[in-house]
Amino acid sequence: MPSTETLTRAEIAETIHRKLGLSRAESLSMVESILQHMGSALENGENVKISGFGTFLLRDKGERVGRNPKTGIEVPITPRRVMTFRASQMLKDKIIDG
Repeated sequence: MPSTETLTRAEIAETIHRKLGLSRAESLSMVESILQHMGSALENGENVKISGFGTFLLRDKGERVGRNPKTGIEVPITPRRVMTFRASQMLKDKIIDG
């Protein structure tokens, strides 16, 4: 059964606060700083790898022809950059083994 729960920035910051003893403001600032750094790296075309967790990969997709499923009319799809996430084997094992 799929989970409906979502881990938020605030919950990550709260965990850092409890485990490391930093203030709530410092913890939230740390989370924001990490996410900002990751976002900037991706924006600059760099992949982001977090050992033991996974890799955020950028891929450039070329122009291609798509089809409107309702009408069947072919439509050109413009080239674009997409981001994917590939989980590490360690994370996959944790998820499968529970």
